[in-house]
Amino acid sequence: MARSLKELQARYNSTASRGHGPGSGGPWSRGAGKEVLNKNSGKTVARILSYLKGFRGRIALALTCMLFSTVFSLVGSYMMAPIIDKLAVTVSPNTPSNLNRISQILDGFIRSLTSGGSVMQYVLAAMAMTGSVYLLAACMTYLQARILINVTESIMKKMRDELFEKLQRLPLKYFDGHPTGEIMSRFTNDIDNIDTMLNNSLTSIISGTVTLIGTLIFMFTTNWILTLVVVVFVPIFLFGGMSIAKRSRKYYGANQAALGAVNGYIEETVSGQKVVKVFNHEEVCEEEFGELNGDMREKQFKAQFWGGVMGPLMGNTSQISYAVTIGIGGILVLAGRLSPGGLSVFANYSRQFSMPINQLSQQMATIFAAVAGAERVFDVMDAEPERADKEDAADMSHMKGYVIMTDVSFGYVPEKTVLKHINVYAKPGQKIAFVGSTGAGKTTITNLLNRFYDIEEGTITIDGVEVKDMKRDELRSKIAMVLQDTHLFTGTVRENIRYGRLDATDEEVEQAARTASAHSFIRRLSDGYDTVIEGDGTNLSQGQRQLLNIARAALSKAPILVLDEATSSVDTRTERHIEKGMDRLMRDRTTFVIAHRLSTVRNANAIMVLEQGEIIERGTHEELLAMKGRYYELYTGLRELD
Repeated sequence: MARSLKELQARYNSTASRGHGPGSGGPWSRGAGKEVLNKNSGKTVARILSYLKGFRGRIALALTCMLFSTVFSLVGSYMMAPIIDKLAVTVSPNTPSNLNRISQILDGFIRSLTSGGSVMQYVLAAMAMTGSVYLLAACMTYLQARILINVTESIMKKMRDELFEKLQRLPLKYFDGHPTGEIMSRFTNDIDNIDTMLNNSLTSIISGTVTLIGTLIFMFTTNWILTLVVVVFVPIFLFGGMSIAKRSRKYYGANQAALGAVNGYIEETVSGQKVVKVFNHEEVCEEEFGELNGDMREKQFKAQFWGGVMGPLMGNTSQISYAVTIGIGGILVLAGRLSPGGLSVFANYSRQFSMPINQLSQQMATIFAAVAGAERVFDVMDAEPERADKEDAADMSHMKGYVIMTDVSFGYVPEKTVLKHINVYAKPGQKIAFVGSTGAGKTTITNLLNRFYDIEEGTITIDGVEVKDMKRDELRSKIAMVLQDTHLFTGTVRENIRYGRLDATDEEVEQAARTASAHSFIRRLSDGYDTVIEGDGTNLSQGQRQLLNIARAALSKAPILVLDEATSSVDTRTERHIEKGMDRLMRDRTTFVIAHRLSTVRNANAIMVLEQGEIIERGTHEELLAMKGRYYELYTGLRELD
């Protein structure tokens, strides 16, 4: 049966969090399914603009080009006045020619070029001058656009770098509560929306501001009465724009959250497509996706509608302003207070004055989407990272592998304790096994050893030093892990094995493969160790992928080895080969083994039986069988693993 829209939103929006952590298989237990965003859009915009600080020189150059471009454009428009007035006087000598000071200067300059020639020469000279001025304006526009695009793309690179670096510093519990597709949406849709805003809207805002100021100055020099008429309409523009913006913004925030939920569902469904088909779950997936997609459509419609209505509203308001201006200007011409050329120029300036406002209103949809996306990006950047290492962290470069866990208790969430009073001792050369029911806490113990999570009670020491007093990077470099879930990266077989130690030679890589019993199947691949692996190793069997992971651990030379169901994906014959290699690998290392297949832990130095987060039995294989307790029941099949 398909889940409801509310349940789906709770699962795939980023505030949901796992109730039990790794290995539990529990449902998403918390979160209302609503995106936690910064509600102050002003602060978000200011934070986006703060990225411009490192590009002050280039921005100053772009602003200079923009200023010259605006001035040249305005001067080009102004040169229409003497041309029109000259033609008007020629056609009708009684036409009033009330030229202002700037028009008089231009008229005199054009007359000097033509040396008092004919009207046609006057017009041609004026047109040549106008074309030259507009050409200079176009060159300045090209330069400022090129500079600003370079700046914005540099900012996007920096923002992506910061976001990716922050993800590397976030604790595992963050990824437990955030679906992969939803996180990917921050890198793609949200960053792209910011990019679009900086490339389009930011340029429009800056150039529009310069154009507004320049146009206003030239309008006052042309006719102050008509300028006041145009300015009267500005509050109407602002009031209408702010009213729509206030309503529109909330829909864009909801739209981005809905998009994240859709991406999360798609990523999970595509990656689990085999399971979907095995259980004939296609129709349910279609129904659930339809719910999420329909919800996104509804929110997208509202966001696009209120973002799109801004442009037509501003455009119609500017048309009213233009009509009123022309009407009053015509009266001034008839009264002899304004020349026909002056009216023509002012009409053009009136268009130019409203144009930046119209352009900005049309960009509002982009701006709202960018602000909503930026809030989601900054939500990740502001997430609590792993605790910083202590300044006096111990040097563990010569770690031997004496591990002691004393009275350790831990829970992934405060209200549920997963481990209770765990005590474990292990030394180099020993193999310690953990067995028990699913969710008993076996994997959690190894997660605490790596400091993927910090313990609440008790202590964990290695070589007498508490793990919390060590540098995480150094600690984890001394622990090699082979997990039940294999993961391979795009690249060659050799590169995937070398992931365990990047400075390893080709000979060491091949020796690690022999240790893991992977060398023989690698040689049979089309290009041997240079065979390219794609799509997490889909061209390899599950067992072969696991062998490469084991080889990766063998190459690391770490003094502590953790095997979490490392042989669960291979057949019995391959398992025997691996065990021989693992015996060589575990020699002089401290090894922790998590296993459901109890035959793989018979030779362990100590076996810990966990139930509900507590160690209820411990001893060797023979000692535990002699107890005839829980381990005996599991081993003889009297009681199955839950």
